[in-house]
Amino acid sequence: MITTKPYPGTQSVLRAVSLLKVFDDEHPEWGLGELARETGLNKTTTFRLLSALESEGLVARNETGDCYVLGPEILVLGGRALRANNLRRVSRAGLETLAVTTGETASLEVLSGTEMLIIDEVMGEHLVSGVRSIGTRWPLHGASTGLALLAFEAEAKREAFLRTALTPITAKTIIDPEILRPLLAEFAEQGYAVADEVLELGLIAIGAPLYNYDGRIVAAISIFGPKMRLAESRVTAVGELVRGTAADISSMLGYRPKYSDRDDS
Repeated sequence: MITTKPYPGTQSVLRAVSLLKVFDDEHPEWGLGELARETGLNKTTTFRLLSALESEGLVARNETGDCYVLGPEILVLGGRALRANNLRRVSRAGLETLAVTTGETASLEVLSGTEMLIIDEVMGEHLVSGVRSIGTRWPLHGASTGLALLAFEAEAKREAFLRTALTPITAKTIIDPEILRPLLAEFAEQGYAVADEVLELGLIAIGAPLYNYDGRIVAAISIFGPKMRLAESRVTAVGELVRGTAADISSMLGYRPKYSDRDDS
Protein backbone atom coordinates (compact mmCIF):
# COMPACT_ATOMS: atom_id res chain seq x y z
CA MET A 1 0.00 0.00 0.00
CA ILE A 2 1.31 3.44 -0.96
CA THR A 3 1.38 5.93 1.89
CA THR A 4 1.37 9.62 1.07
CA LYS A 5 3.81 11.48 3.30
CA PRO A 6 2.91 14.97 4.44
CA TYR A 7 4.94 17.84 3.06
CA PRO A 8 7.73 19.07 5.36
CA GLY A 9 6.29 21.45 7.93
CA THR A 10 2.69 20.34 7.38
CA GLN A 11 2.42 18.72 10.80
CA SER A 12 3.46 21.92 12.57
CA VAL A 13 0.94 23.92 10.56
CA LEU A 14 -1.87 21.50 11.42
CA ARG A 15 -0.93 21.56 15.09
CA ALA A 16 -0.90 25.37 15.11
CA VAL A 17 -4.31 25.44 13.45
CA SER A 18 -5.65 22.96 16.02
CA LEU A 19 -4.59 25.37 18.77
CA LEU A 20 -6.44 28.26 17.15
CA LYS A 21 -9.62 26.25 16.61
CA VAL A 22 -10.14 25.41 20.29
CA PHE A 23 -10.87 29.08 21.07
CA ASP A 24 -14.63 29.66 21.04
CA ASP A 25 -17.35 31.63 22.81
CA GLU A 26 -17.32 29.26 25.78
CA HIS A 27 -13.52 29.12 25.99
CA PRO A 28 -12.11 32.52 24.96
CA GLU A 29 -9.04 32.05 27.18
CA TRP A 30 -6.75 29.06 27.67
CA GLY A 31 -3.77 28.41 29.88
CA LEU A 32 -0.73 26.67 28.42
CA GLY A 33 -1.41 23.40 30.22
CA GLU A 34 -5.10 23.47 29.30
CA LEU A 35 -4.29 23.98 25.62
CA ALA A 36 -1.79 21.14 25.70
CA ARG A 37 -4.34 18.76 27.22
CA GLU A 38 -7.14 19.86 24.91
CA THR A 39 -5.09 19.36 21.73
CA GLY A 40 -3.13 16.32 22.89
CA LEU A 41 0.21 18.08 22.45
CA ASN A 42 3.01 18.20 24.99
CA LYS A 43 3.69 21.49 26.75
CA THR A 44 6.98 22.12 24.99
CA THR A 45 5.44 21.80 21.53
CA THR A 46 2.39 23.82 22.59
CA PHE A 47 4.55 26.64 23.94
CA ARG A 48 6.71 26.68 20.81
CA LEU A 49 3.68 26.91 18.52
CA LEU A 50 2.00 29.55 20.69
CA SER A 51 5.16 31.64 20.62
CA ALA A 52 5.15 31.55 16.82
CA LEU A 53 1.45 32.43 16.68
CA GLU A 54 1.96 35.22 19.21
CA SER A 55 4.80 36.71 17.18
CA GLU A 56 2.39 37.00 14.23
CA GLY A 57 -0.42 38.48 16.33
CA LEU A 58 -2.67 35.46 15.91
CA VAL A 59 -2.76 34.86 19.67
CA ALA A 60 -2.01 37.19 22.57
CA ARG A 61 -1.81 37.11 26.37
CA ASN A 62 -4.69 38.24 28.54
CA GLU A 63 -4.42 41.10 31.03
CA THR A 64 -2.72 38.97 33.68
CA GLY A 65 -0.43 37.28 31.18
CA ASP A 66 -1.24 33.77 32.36
CA CYS A 67 -3.69 32.82 29.60
CA TYR A 68 -3.82 33.04 25.83
CA VAL A 69 -6.58 34.69 23.79
CA LEU A 70 -7.04 35.15 20.06
CA GLY A 71 -4.94 38.02 18.77
CA PRO A 72 -5.78 41.11 16.70
CA GLU A 73 -4.52 39.60 13.44
CA ILE A 74 -7.35 37.04 13.63
CA LEU A 75 -9.81 39.95 13.38
CA VAL A 76 -7.95 41.29 10.35
CA LEU A 77 -8.00 37.91 8.59
CA GLY A 78 -11.63 37.32 9.53
CA GLY A 79 -12.63 40.68 8.12
CA ARG A 80 -10.82 39.93 4.87
CA ALA A 81 -12.52 36.55 4.62
CA LEU A 82 -15.94 38.11 5.11
CA ARG A 83 -15.27 40.80 2.50
CA ALA A 84 -14.11 38.18 0.03
CA ASN A 85 -17.19 36.03 0.56
CA ASN A 86 -19.33 36.31 -2.58
CA LEU A 87 -22.28 34.65 -0.83
CA ARG A 88 -22.29 37.34 1.84
CA ARG A 89 -22.01 40.13 -0.73
CA VAL A 90 -24.83 38.80 -2.90
CA SER A 91 -27.12 38.19 0.07
CA ARG A 92 -26.62 41.52 1.81
CA ALA A 93 -29.30 43.54 0.02
CA GLY A 94 -31.87 40.82 0.61
CA LEU A 95 -31.06 40.69 4.33
CA GLU A 96 -31.37 44.46 4.58
CA THR A 97 -34.76 44.42 2.85
CA LEU A 98 -36.00 41.64 5.13
CA ALA A 99 -34.87 43.49 8.25
CA VAL A 100 -36.52 46.74 7.13
CA THR A 101 -39.74 45.07 6.00
CA THR A 102 -40.24 42.93 9.10
CA GLY A 103 -38.48 45.07 11.69
CA GLU A 104 -36.68 41.95 12.90
CA THR A 105 -33.09 40.74 12.64
CA ALA A 106 -32.07 38.92 9.45
CA SER A 107 -29.15 36.50 9.25
CA LEU A 108 -27.13 34.57 6.69
CA GLU A 109 -25.87 31.19 7.86
CA VAL A 110 -23.80 28.35 6.42
CA LEU A 111 -23.40 24.72 7.42
CA SER A 112 -20.30 23.99 9.48
CA GLY A 113 -20.17 20.34 10.45
CA THR A 114 -23.46 19.68 12.22
CA GLU A 115 -23.99 23.34 13.13
CA MET A 116 -25.18 26.50 11.44
CA LEU A 117 -22.65 29.33 11.46
CA ILE A 118 -23.81 32.97 11.23
CA ILE A 119 -21.64 34.79 8.67
CA ASP A 120 -23.72 37.96 8.34
CA GLU A 121 -26.69 39.66 9.96
CA VAL A 122 -28.69 42.86 9.72
CA MET A 123 -30.27 44.12 12.91
CA GLY A 124 -33.96 44.93 13.10
CA GLU A 125 -35.31 48.22 14.32
CA HIS A 126 -36.33 46.96 17.77
CA LEU A 127 -34.18 47.24 20.88
CA VAL A 128 -35.24 43.74 21.93
CA SER A 129 -34.46 41.81 18.78
CA GLY A 130 -32.87 38.51 19.74
CA VAL A 131 -29.64 39.54 18.00
CA ARG A 132 -26.94 36.90 17.66
CA SER A 133 -23.34 37.68 16.80
CA ILE A 134 -21.56 36.88 13.55
CA GLY A 135 -19.54 33.72 14.19
CA THR A 136 -22.16 32.20 16.50
CA ARG A 137 -22.97 28.53 15.88
CA TRP A 138 -26.24 26.71 16.51
CA PRO A 139 -27.03 22.98 16.36
CA LEU A 140 -28.72 22.02 13.10
CA HIS A 141 -31.94 20.91 14.82
CA GLY A 142 -32.08 24.07 16.97
CA ALA A 143 -32.01 26.67 14.19
CA SER A 144 -34.62 27.53 11.57
CA THR A 145 -31.83 27.61 8.99
CA GLY A 146 -30.67 24.16 10.04
CA LEU A 147 -34.22 22.80 9.91
CA ALA A 148 -34.63 24.38 6.47
CA LEU A 149 -31.48 22.64 5.22
CA LEU A 150 -32.65 19.32 6.66
CA ALA A 151 -36.09 19.75 5.07
CA PHE A 152 -34.59 20.11 1.59
CA GLU A 153 -31.66 17.76 2.06
CA ALA A 154 -31.36 14.43 0.21
CA GLU A 155 -33.25 11.74 2.13
CA ALA A 156 -30.16 9.62 2.83
CA LYS A 157 -28.29 12.53 4.38
CA ARG A 158 -31.33 13.66 6.35
CA GLU A 159 -31.90 10.18 7.74
CA ALA A 160 -28.25 9.85 8.69
CA PHE A 161 -28.57 13.02 10.75
CA LEU A 162 -31.83 11.93 12.35
CA ARG A 163 -30.16 8.71 13.50
CA THR A 164 -27.68 10.68 15.60
CA ALA A 165 -28.35 11.50 19.25
CA LEU A 166 -29.95 14.96 19.27
CA THR A 167 -29.56 17.07 22.39
CA PRO A 168 -32.47 19.18 23.68
CA ILE A 169 -31.70 22.89 23.95
CA THR A 170 -34.99 24.02 25.46
CA ALA A 171 -38.07 22.16 26.64
CA LYS A 172 -39.52 22.69 23.15
CA THR A 173 -36.57 21.38 21.13
CA ILE A 174 -37.74 18.48 18.99
CA ILE A 175 -35.32 15.55 19.15
CA ASP A 176 -37.64 12.64 18.31
CA PRO A 177 -37.07 11.59 14.65
CA GLU A 178 -40.66 10.37 14.39
CA ILE A 179 -41.89 13.89 15.14
CA LEU A 180 -39.18 15.64 13.13
CA ARG A 181 -39.78 13.74 9.88
CA PRO A 182 -43.35 14.93 9.23
CA LEU A 183 -42.42 18.41 10.45
CA LEU A 184 -39.54 18.60 7.97
CA ALA A 185 -41.86 17.38 5.22
CA GLU A 186 -44.23 20.23 6.10
CA PHE A 187 -41.36 22.71 5.95
CA ALA A 188 -40.32 21.41 2.53
CA GLU A 189 -43.89 21.77 1.28
CA GLN A 190 -44.23 25.39 2.40
CA GLY A 191 -40.71 26.42 1.41
CA TYR A 192 -39.49 27.64 4.81
CA ALA A 193 -38.87 26.28 8.30
CA VAL A 194 -40.07 27.61 11.63
CA ALA A 195 -38.09 27.18 14.86
CA ASP A 196 -40.63 27.96 17.57
CA GLU A 197 -38.77 28.36 20.88
CA VAL A 198 -36.56 25.35 20.08
CA LEU A 199 -33.36 27.35 20.54
CA GLU A 200 -34.43 29.82 23.21
CA LEU A 201 -37.75 30.20 25.00
CA GLY A 202 -39.58 33.28 23.75
CA LEU A 203 -37.61 33.32 20.47
CA ILE A 204 -38.99 32.33 17.09
CA ALA A 205 -37.07 32.10 13.82
CA ILE A 206 -38.08 31.47 10.22
CA GLY A 207 -35.52 30.23 7.70
CA ALA A 208 -35.21 29.21 4.05
CA PRO A 209 -32.37 27.66 2.01
CA LEU A 210 -30.21 29.28 -0.66
CA TYR A 211 -29.19 27.39 -3.83
CA ASN A 212 -26.26 28.01 -6.14
CA TYR A 213 -25.92 27.65 -9.93
CA ASP A 214 -25.87 23.83 -9.92
CA GLY A 215 -28.82 23.42 -7.58
CA ARG A 216 -26.87 22.76 -4.41
CA ILE A 217 -27.91 24.23 -1.06
CA VAL A 218 -25.06 26.53 -0.02
CA ALA A 219 -26.56 28.48 2.88
CA ALA A 220 -29.79 29.66 4.46
CA ILE A 221 -31.27 32.96 5.59
CA SER A 222 -33.56 33.65 8.51
CA ILE A 223 -35.58 36.21 10.38
CA PHE A 224 -35.69 35.91 14.15
CA GLY A 225 -37.07 37.83 17.08
CA PRO A 226 -39.27 37.64 20.17
CA LYS A 227 -42.43 35.56 19.85
CA MET A 228 -44.45 38.48 21.19
CA ARG A 229 -43.87 40.17 17.82
CA LEU A 230 -43.57 37.13 15.57
CA ALA A 231 -46.93 35.77 16.67
CA GLU A 232 -48.61 32.81 14.98
CA SER A 233 -50.84 35.14 12.96
CA ARG A 234 -47.73 36.75 11.43
CA VAL A 235 -45.59 33.67 10.79
CA THR A 236 -47.05 32.77 7.40
CA ALA A 237 -46.62 36.25 5.96
CA VAL A 238 -43.06 36.55 7.25
CA GLY A 239 -42.34 33.00 6.08
CA GLU A 240 -43.39 33.93 2.56
CA LEU A 241 -41.13 36.98 2.68
CA VAL A 242 -38.18 34.85 3.78
CA ARG A 243 -38.93 32.21 1.12
CA GLY A 244 -39.24 34.86 -1.60
CA THR A 245 -36.03 36.59 -0.55
CA ALA A 246 -34.20 33.25 -0.52
CA ALA A 247 -35.45 32.60 -4.06
CA ASP A 248 -34.23 36.03 -5.21
CA ILE A 249 -30.78 35.51 -3.68
CA SER A 250 -30.57 32.00 -5.15
CA SER A 251 -31.33 33.45 -8.56
CA MET A 252 -28.45 35.92 -8.17
CA LEU A 253 -26.22 32.97 -7.27
CA GLY A 254 -27.11 31.43 -10.64
CA TYR A 255 -29.80 29.01 -9.50
CA ARG A 256 -32.49 28.12 -11.98
CA PRO A 257 -35.53 25.97 -11.02
CA LYS A 258 -34.77 23.46 -13.78
CA TYR A 259 -32.16 22.02 -11.41
CA SER A 260 -33.21 19.67 -8.62
CA ASP A 261 -33.89 21.38 -5.32
CA ARG A 262 -32.09 18.55 -3.56
CA ASP A 263 -28.46 17.54 -3.47
CA ASP A 264 -28.57 13.79 -4.04
CA SER A 265 -24.84 13.41 -4.43
